[in-house]
Amino acid sequence: MRCSGEQKPAQQQQQRHSMFMARSLSRRRCSSTAAGDVPARKFTDVEGCCLDAREEQTVVSEIFGSLLRGRSTLPYFMLVAFEACGICRFALLLLFSPVYYFLNSCVSESSATRMLIFLTFAGLKVRKIESVARAILPKFFSEDVHPVAWHLFSSFGKRYVLTSAPSIMVESFARDFLGADTVIGTEIQATKSGIATGFVKFPGVLARVVKRNALKAAWKGSNAPDVGVGVCKNDFSFLSLCKEGYVVVPTSGNSTVPKPLSREKFAKTIVFHDGRLVQRPTPFLALVILLWMPVGFFLAVLRIAAGVFPMRWARTLVTILGVRLVIKGRVPPAAASSSKPRAVLQAEEKNGRMIKQQQRGSGVLFVCSHRSLLDPIFLSVALGRRITAVTYSISRFSKLIAPIKTVALTRNREQDASNIRKLLAEGDLAICPEGTTCREPFLLRFSSLFAELTDQITPVAMNCRMSMFHGTTATGWKCMDPFFFFMNPRPVYEVTFLPQLPLHLTCAAGKSPHEVANCTQQLLAGTLGFECTNFTRKDKYRMLAGHDGSVVTVPAAATHAKPASTAPAAPAAHSITLAQCDQTCRSSLVVAASCSSSQKCMVLAGAQVQQDIA
Repeated sequence: MRCSGEQKPAQQQQQRHSMFMARSLSRRRCSSTAAGDVPARKFTDVEGCCLDAREEQTVVSEIFGSLLRGRSTLPYFMLVAFEACGICRFALLLLFSPVYYFLNSCVSESSATRMLIFLTFAGLKVRKIESVARAILPKFFSEDVHPVAWHLFSSFGKRYVLTSAPSIMVESFARDFLGADTVIGTEIQATKSGIATGFVKFPGVLARVVKRNALKAAWKGSNAPDVGVGVCKNDFSFLSLCKEGYVVVPTSGNSTVPKPLSREKFAKTIVFHDGRLVQRPTPFLALVILLWMPVGFFLAVLRIAAGVFPMRWARTLVTILGVRLVIKGRVPPAAASSSKPRAVLQAEEKNGRMIKQQQRGSGVLFVCSHRSLLDPIFLSVALGRRITAVTYSISRFSKLIAPIKTVALTRNREQDASNIRKLLAEGDLAICPEGTTCREPFLLRFSSLFAELTDQITPVAMNCRMSMFHGTTATGWKCMDPFFFFMNPRPVYEVTFLPQLPLHLTCAAGKSPHEVANCTQQLLAGTLGFECTNFTRKDKYRMLAGHDGSVVTVPAAATHAKPASTAPAAPAAHSITLAQCDQTCRSSLVVAASCSSSQKCMVLAGAQVQQDIA
């Protein structure tokens, strides 16, 4: 008895030491002890995976909690509810969010996912869900990619995504941006007419053993997958099938949350995306949005009504109403009232030849980057006078409430050129040669039509910042664009005036319209810190809406966006060079952020020779 009594403190000390060691390794190692499913096995943190010579091997990974930092699928279901159905379905999901967290924590992941699928998808068209998954969700997914898990996933030659979420939500992002070869997820039921019922197909939600069986059914190789990546115990069943298993250990309160993956490392760059919400709607943010929307709509009506006052008062009024307008550069004066043509003589330095130039319009043409439908309106506010704007597409309602004269282009080149000449003869004019908006820091290809019509070209760099709602859409109601922009609590608009384009860089000096368009695009991109691309309006609408943006919808398979110009297109015979543009920036005393900065934009003159924006 004495011996046993003497040994008891030693045994207790050894047990305490074992418990301490287990706790210290808990962040680096998890063990699966599923009851009767799979044998007990240890899985290491993803940081301990060796990535050498993995090009011929296969990896299988969960997406939520592994490839994405966040484990909850609720924000993405709320995005689908808001964008595909509306505010009522969005509020319904928020109301049931406590039930979701209870089911997910205390009952099962399968029951929680079934509830979200039914509340979100029941009654929606499958085509609409696919549109949201293709045009909206990739932007939010890309902002939450786990850098360590992505580095592991991208190191393998064959990539599988195995998830409990509906495959219709994640497949587009996983294939196009993560480079996944196969996506295995929960399949939803739909009627013959393409309406989602809210239920799931057999074998149900892919969780635990069901996920393991789904991987078995989809795996065609004779050997087991080489590496599996998952999260905690819900994924241990399918990890046990893999030769090597790794888990992404959730960060605790004292740990540093890894920064999301940068956009340059994705298989494709996100240039276009759609949707109204700016931020991923967590339950708290969703509650804030719902409480703010009535107040925001009333505030938007007041802000829009400020346009009925003279433009010299509008700036003060919108500032009082919470809109911040930032004006940079020298504001050009109003155009001269005289319409008499003026002869300009300019001597070329190289050969002393004299070129006779004749002004081709009495008004100044403001060439703007296109960030929203409100670009010409804020340009008018910055100028302190109303100017006419030409646009490629505007709804009747937006045209009705616009405080300035707006003229829609017909996309007939000769007719549009005639209309623009008439408008220039009447006074100043604003045009956005991109033809459509782009939310990301890219400039689309400029139409060269404006360069053929006048030599008085003033580039204007427009930019805007929103915190809650986007003021543009490709698939929604365009008439609501101004309201959604002004519904933001504190929207910001920046208007940067650049010096008028020198005459030796216009068509009057023998430059081609494409060269003038390219130079203008580069000056604006350099000022904003954006990149020039070869994308057009048709590329945007084919990707986001499934048609080419024309009035008559042309059914076409959605084309995937090309990566943002990582290399310049082949220059045309008369293309302007980057050095010439840099010299122009210096000689014209353009603002410091010009195309000679470190973020130089590419010259796409060769692409401009192709067909202009329709």
